[in-house]
Amino acid sequence: MLRKLRRLIATPPSAPEQRSIELSGQMIPYTLKRSARRRSVGLRIDHRGLTVSVPLRATDTWLHGVLRERADWVVDKLGSWQSRQTVTQTWADGEALPFQGETLTLRVQLGRRPSASLTEGVLTVLVADPDNAAAIERVVTAWYRRQAVILFEECVAFYAERMGVSPKEVKLTSARTRWGSCTSRGVVRLNWRLVRLSLDLVDYVVIHELAHLREMNHSAAFWRVVEGACPDYAARRQALKLHHLAE
Repeated sequence: MLRKLRRLIATPPSAPEQRSIELSGQMIPYTLKRSARRRSVGLRIDHRGLTVSVPLRATDTWLHGVLRERADWVVDKLGSWQSRQTVTQTWADGEALPFQGETLTLRVQLGRRPSASLTEGVLTVLVADPDNAAAIERVVTAWYRRQAVILFEECVAFYAERMGVSPKEVKLTSARTRWGSCTSRGVVRLNWRLVRLSLDLVDYVVIHELAHLREMNHSAAFWRVVEGACPDYAARRQALKLHHLAE
């Protein structure tokens, strides 16, 4: 028993995989996690979508069978979460805030100078009137935008070098219909709301827009460029569709 326990502890967890499967006529993206500690399948649905946890040596045939057996449950629960995500954000103390795929707790306190600071999953916002939802929203939005600039600069620099492209400029956008865009002049625009999503989806959007610096279209050649930098782009693309910009 001790030897078996040591072997389990010594076995590193497998890196999560982004996949997709057709269930009840819909393409469902999901994150697959393998673990030597698991003996059965585990399904979790939250704001990040569907996460499937399986034993380390589980076969795809077995996994697909389990998912199809639970297809109605998965589609129903995903639909429920998708409906929740369209609900307007409430700007008040104790509310949840999405950030890089995780959930922060909003703490609103009285303060002369508006500010926001993040500590251990809690975003503390200082405003002159803690009951003024519009003031809270302005402070949080400004904080989101600052974080977006930092994140986008890092992502664009990394993938631009990897893909051999050189964008002229990267700008924030507040568009309600697009996560990003790229002009023929090399200007990449990224929606600041991306900072609320998981990093794998941010990476996908960045890669997608940078790929337009090679192919200004959505041809097969364009998708080959995307795939070269992001082999599981199809699953990420599907996952992105679960999120709505008009919030």
